[in-house]
Amino acid sequence: MTTVSMQAMVLEKPGALLQLKTLPVPAPAAGQVLIKVAACGVCRTDLHILDGDLPTIVSPIIPGHEIVGEVVALGDGVTLLRQGDKVGVPWLAYACGHCKYCAQGQENLCENALFTGYSVNGGYAEYTVAWEAFCVRMPVIYSNASGAPMLCAGLIGFRSWRMVNEHAQHIGIYGFGAAAHILTQVANFQYKSIYAFTKPDDGAGQQFALEMGAIWAGSSLEAPPVKLDAAIIFAPDGSLVPLALSHLDKGGIVVCGGIHMSRIPGFPYSMLWEERTVKSVANLTRDDAALFFKIAPQVPVTTSTQLFPLHQANEALENLRAGKIRGAAVLVMP
Repeated sequence: MTTVSMQAMVLEKPGALLQLKTLPVPAPAAGQVLIKVAACGVCRTDLHILDGDLPTIVSPIIPGHEIVGEVVALGDGVTLLRQGDKVGVPWLAYACGHCKYCAQGQENLCENALFTGYSVNGGYAEYTVAWEAFCVRMPVIYSNASGAPMLCAGLIGFRSWRMVNEHAQHIGIYGFGAAAHILTQVANFQYKSIYAFTKPDDGAGQQFALEMGAIWAGSSLEAPPVKLDAAIIFAPDGSLVPLALSHLDKGGIVVCGGIHMSRIPGFPYSMLWEERTVKSVANLTRDDAALFFKIAPQVPVTTSTQLFPLHQANEALENLRAGKIRGAAVLVMP
């Protein structure tokens, strides 16, 4: 490989716009691979990083953690991947493997974890490096821009889905965006019924949910036509937690699938009684990825994407913030 420089969109500090910069192509360290990025999804977590909703860990930083690309160089000791392999890079960039959480199969809670596009540079760039052990081998049908949203919206959605009791039939989803439109397809494949909740007066979002397979769609302020066995909240609005609880049947669960949520209002214990549960989802594991990419091609899951060139990352983020993205926004490289 002879390329020595690359274009990247860089966040200098929270609250600032991303800056297009020319940077050296990074060199893979031991156990890492260099990836030529084909596409990178634009995630709501990126907005939380830009807005300073999450603690600033590294600054400046190249955001982006839904990366699809091709391995073009290998660091020392790499044995699992080869040049030319099509891979994905998700949010979990690295876990130590020896802390108490890793030892008990919870690498998503690793005490020494690193996160793509947050504590290490991500995919809003023409090239990136990643630990080979945490790369995902992408099925052929997802080794392009359509596969980018699968690396976070898909994986976090699927981890949230795994929290739901297998006997649950009526499942509500609050916030019908990238994760929800993927998850609804999995639900239909497993003969589950999805009830989609959007912002009030979001008729376009409700229509999109119905097109993707939801059997009912309405405002988050409405009651669904049946009691829910489970609800998954992707919207970062804490007021949705008691609302979801109010529609939950006995023994049901509310799963909060985001990394950040506004303050949750108080609610009476009677709403939680009868063995209802509220649970958060943090990060993902490699096991989640293996299971998800085994199921997804069987469905087969398809993604609704709106493509933006790399230099329009700020526009893509603002469209996401404004709720103007139907499905998922994806940056594509020159």
